[in-house]
Parts: sequence; C-alpha cells; structure tokens
Amino acid sequence: MSDAMSSIFGRLGWDALPFWSMLHDHSPMTVINGVIATGAAGMVVLGALAAIVVVTWLGKWKYLWSEWFTSPDHKKIGIMFIVIALVMLARAIIEAVFMRAQQAVGLDGGFLTAEHFGELFTTHGTIMVFFMAMPFLTGIINYVMPLQIGARDLSFPVLNQVSLGLTAAGAALVMISLVLAPFSIGGWTGYPPFTELSYNPGAGVDYWIWAVTLSTLSSTLTGINFAVTIFKKRAPGMTLFRMPLFTWTALCTAILMIFGMPPLTVATGLLALDRYLDFHMFTTDLGGNMMNYVNLFWAFGHPEVYILILPPFGIFSEVFATFSGKRIYGYRILVIATMCIAVLSFTVWLHHFFTMGQSAHINAAFGIATMLIGIPTGVKVYDWMLTMYRGRIRLSVPMVYAIGFIMLFVLGGMTGIILATPSVDYQVHNSLFLVAHFHNMLIPGLLFGMLSATNFWFPKAFGFRLEERWGYRAAFCWIIGFMLAFFPLYVLGLMGMPRRSVAYFEPQYLPWMITAGIGALVILCALLCLLIQLWVSIRDRHANNVFAGDPWDGRTLEWAVSAPPPEYNFPVLPEIYSIDAFMTEKDRGQGWQAPDRYEDIDMPANSALGVVVAVTGLAMTFGLVWYMWWLVIGAGLLTLVAVIARGFVRQTTRTISASEVQRTHEHWLEQVRRTTPIKRSQEQSTANHGLPVPPIEGAVQ
Repeated sequence: MSDAMSSIFGRLGWDALPFWSMLHDHSPMTVINGVIATGAAGMVVLGALAAIVVVTWLGKWKYLWSEWFTSPDHKKIGIMFIVIALVMLARAIIEAVFMRAQQAVGLDGGFLTAEHFGELFTTHGTIMVFFMAMPFLTGIINYVMPLQIGARDLSFPVLNQVSLGLTAAGAALVMISLVLAPFSIGGWTGYPPFTELSYNPGAGVDYWIWAVTLSTLSSTLTGINFAVTIFKKRAPGMTLFRMPLFTWTALCTAILMIFGMPPLTVATGLLALDRYLDFHMFTTDLGGNMMNYVNLFWAFGHPEVYILILPPFGIFSEVFATFSGKRIYGYRILVIATMCIAVLSFTVWLHHFFTMGQSAHINAAFGIATMLIGIPTGVKVYDWMLTMYRGRIRLSVPMVYAIGFIMLFVLGGMTGIILATPSVDYQVHNSLFLVAHFHNMLIPGLLFGMLSATNFWFPKAFGFRLEERWGYRAAFCWIIGFMLAFFPLYVLGLMGMPRRSVAYFEPQYLPWMITAGIGALVILCALLCLLIQLWVSIRDRHANNVFAGDPWDGRTLEWAVSAPPPEYNFPVLPEIYSIDAFMTEKDRGQGWQAPDRYEDIDMPANSALGVVVAVTGLAMTFGLVWYMWWLVIGAGLLTLVAVIARGFVRQTTRTISASEVQRTHEHWLEQVRRTTPIKRSQEQSTANHGLPVPPIEGAVQ
C-alpha cells in the first residue's frame, strides 16, 4: 500500500503540513512556530477560497475568462502582472515584519526558530526580487510602453500571455510552499553547497529552484517581446531620439533581461541536475566547483539590479517633467546615461563576492568599474533636479514619491561607493551594513518608483483618479518607515552585527533593533494605507472620473487617448514630429482631433495558451518538487500538445470595423467637448475629469 501511495504522492506526506511538527513536539518554541506557519497557510487557503466564492457569487467566471485570462491585450496583461506583484508584496511585507519583530526581541532568543527565520528571509528575498519587483515593472512597461510609442499591442501578444502564465505559476508555487512543507532556508541567492542534496535534502530548495526558473524564463521571453516591439512598432516619425525616456529605460531593461536572465536559468538548471541526477557541478567533491554557481548567479544578479532600477528612472523622468510643467532637462544626456548604465551593469558582478579569495588586481578592477557606474547615475539626479528648477511644481502623490526617492537614493548610492572599495567591503560584507545598502537602493529606487507609477498612470488604466489623502499618507509612511527600518542597520553593521542573525548576545544592539522594528510597523501601516486608498478610490470613482484621459496635463502619447484606452489604443496610428509629442500637439491647439478617415483594425484574437502554460507549469514544477513523476510527465505532455495545437490555429486575429472605431472615438471626442477644462491647481479636486486648460483657444476640435 505504501508503494502505491508513494507512486502517486511521491515524497509528499503528512509531515508536509505546517502544524504537523507541533502535534508531536509540544515545546513552546515548536508550538509558537507551528501556530504562525498554520496561520499563514490558513490565510492562503481562505484567501483563495474567498476569491473563488466571490467570483462564483457574482457570476463573473465567464467574464474573467473571455475579458482577462484569455485576452492578449497588453493593457490587461500588464494589470494582471501588477495584481500578482501587489499580492506578493503584501506577503513579503508581513514576513519582513515577523523578521523585525524576532530581531527586536532576539536578545532573549526570540520566538522564531532558526529554520523558520531562514525560511522567512529566503521567501522574503525571493518574492521581493522575482515575484514583486519583476512582475511590477513588467506590468508597468506592458501597459505604458506600447501607448507611448503609438503601437496597438506588443509584437507577440500570445507570448506575452505565456510570460504572464509562467510568472503566475512561479508565484503560485511559492504560495503553495506555505501550505505544503517549508520553503528553502538557503537564502534568495541559493548558494551551494548548502543547497545541495547532501546538505539540504528536503523539498524547500526544490521549491526555490523551480519558482525562480519559471520567473527567469518569463522575464527572458518578456525582454525579447519588449525589445522587438520598441524596435519594430514605433509610430511613424518616432525615431529613437524622439522616444519618451520611460520607453528608453524599457528598451535598455529589455536588453538586460535578454542577456542577464539566462545565466540564472542555467545556474538553477545545473543545481537541479546536481540534486535530481547526482551531477557534481557545484558540490564539494568529485570535481564540483561552487564558485561557478556564484559567478553565474551574479552574472545575472548585477544586471538584475539595473533591470529593477532603470524602469523607475524612466518613471521618475516622466513624473518630474509632468509635475514641473517642463520638458525634461538634458534629454539626450539622460538617454546616453541610461545606455552607459546598461553596459556597465555587466562589468561589475564580481563586487558581490569581494571576500571570496580572488586576487587584489581583480578586486581593484571591479571596484573601479563599480565606482564608474555611479557617474551616469549622478548625471540623472542632477538632470532631474534641473528639471524641477524654476518649474511650476505640483506636489502630487507621484511627486512626493519622486522627491523621497532622490533624497534616499543618493544616500544609498553613497554607501554603494563606499562598498565599492574592496578593503572596506571586506570588513562590512557580511554585516547589516550591506543589508541596509541593498534596501536603500531597492526600496526608494524600485518600490517608490512603482508606487509613483501606480498613482501616475492609474487614472489612465481605470478611468478614475486614486484618492489623494490616503495616497499622501501611504507615501509618507513609506518614506518614514523606510528610514526607521533601515537607517539603524547601517549603525548595527558598523557595530559588527552579522546579517541573517536570528538572535544576538550584544545588549547594545537592542535599541537599534527596536527602532528598526518600529519602522517595519510603519511600513505595514503604509501597506494598509494603500489598501484603504484603493477602497476609497473605487467607492468614489464616479466623482473622480477622468474619461477625457489627460488628468495631469501629460506630455506623451498615452495621455492622447481616453481613460481607459480602447483595445486598439489609437483610432489611427499617430505621426510623430518631436519629443513630448502630445504636449507639442496641445501647444499647437491640435491635441484632440478626429482623423480624416477610419479603417478596419485587426487585433489579436483571444487565446487560452497562457492559461494552459500557467496550469501545466505549476503542475509540472509541483510534481518535480515532490517527485510525482506521473504529474511531471502528464503536465509536460499537455504543454507540448497545447503549443503544437496553437500552431494549427488559423484564426489568430479579429477585425474591429471602421464604423465601430469611428463610433467609439467620436463618442470620446464628444465627451471631451463637454468636459470643463481645469487649471493645474484643480488637479486634486473632483473638478478634474481629465482635461487641462488648453494653452491655445480651440485645442479641443
């Protein structure tokens, strides 16, 4: 009987349940950790069940299937990427609060076991990088970039669905690890030999391997899609040096994805071969070399840092220009700086392991390269400040995030230059100083950028503005909470506190850890403010309607269409004659026009391939984690059949008639004519329905 069960369930047993250990071990520490793990698992299960019940009760399954899950529309796919990111952000922040709470009481041993603490910092890092940051920036680029370049969609809409499916499968696998067995305790970097089978034989490392592999495959495909779209689908007249800066950063990010993601896919694949087929790529015996893994990981890891930071640079460029009422200062210099950062990002990976024994000459070369990359970044900061200089600045919520970013990111950059000195890095590399620096770059840089983008482009995506008061509260909680949570870590690092410490024995650490714990609670308040902001905004959506489409007096093409835009984006493809194309047209009094003639528009037809890949990808990797080989083979065959079947589909497009396009566009223009234009001082009031005061009489035609 046991053999039959093993052939079905593999190594999955009752001991994978989060409460199993406390049923057999009644010690206080085991019970506390079992209750925490069981509560987290219960939240996941109840959340999933609640979502299913609500959708069923509302009768929306058919709507979700036809309008969202199988839609190839880049805008809807972008929104779904962002939804995944926000769900995973909530989990990662809660885990961070638990870690900070543990360290705040860690002088007396705390309440978390070392293994549970290891799972928390591994899942927190893995989620924040692969399942929060990457889906968030991918979703923003997905939504905005085709609109900015005057395209109807990405070059490969179905591939875009597949990318979403792979990310969703990886995120689901990470969430399942809360319910069935613990996640890896090997850190988000997964360094062998600790993650090799002989040291870590459980399912946790396998969860990490396959979740990360799904994410990297998704990002590689996405990078190809973005790059081809930008190169091939720009509107007539949009030369490279007429593209908006956000599109430039999207292009450089796409190239980094194409060349930066495969090394990690290779690394996780080779680690899987070690664990599943007894290869010895990274073992401590039989010819294995763990440093090969470290080089592969950081050959991905440092380009990844700039994959995460370049899109926010583009976002802040748009925000500073829009809310300063000026063209961005030094456009060409900013473009060149972006390209320099993208190139230099491939030359600095070794500074992540200055302490691992290579020669002083190699360390010096990579230290110099690391310092050099600060130059184009500094150029960007000065250009943003010069954009604000003598501008008509409006301190909107996106602008608050942007100004907070400049102040905090510069401080983080200064600590990066300090760490670029190998001798200094050798002293603080394994301390909390490094943790503070890393978060000082990614939270003000990446997360503030994504939240700024959400507040900036949300009206375009959904047709109503986000509520401002709760937006300000969230922004200030993020800024203050970040400083309280991570500035003390610089001090603790210089005092000698190692990173990844579940407990400590130095009483002088305690006040700083309590301060950091308070900061984590403020960040949790920021998350709650975001949820309240969303709820209040949906409640008051009719009062804050911006259907006219231009609530911020925007400068680029995405503001030239309705909010939300039609599926095809533009009734006719626009012709571009300058940078800030839409602002140029508004200045000429030609911002809102009807084309001379309308034509039929071919758009990609719905496809279920992305959903199939999500389901089979999750099933296959879950089977690999638990050695359910029948599930692996079955899911693999279903994936192959689905891909082959897609090749036989002949009806890959559907036509939107010229009459429907004309009716939709003229309805929007009529609404624009009926909308009362508002001054910039009225942007945050209910008078703002998406139409700024025309600079020239007769701009609305």
